[in-house]
Amino acid sequence: MFLIDDILLAPLKGIIWLGKKINEIAEREVSDEENIKEKLMELRLRFELDEISEEEYTKQEGELMARLEAIRSATTEGTE
Repeated sequence: MFLIDDILLAPLKGIIWLGKKINEIAEREVSDEENIKEKLMELRLRFELDEISEEEYTKQEGELMARLEAIRSATTEGTE
């Protein structure tokens, strides 16, 4: 009986496992400080190459700095 249950539930368990992996990757992408720093450097380079306007640069830099600050404050709260 358990074998039949395992066979019938295998696709569902696979979907749940895939969802967890996607969630882990998304969280890592959002909360990785080094990733944010790379995006800031890329943004700065695009601004210096005149690919984006100063207004766009300022807007995106503010968003990235806010994310970076949130990550850092979450990290310090977790260690205290």
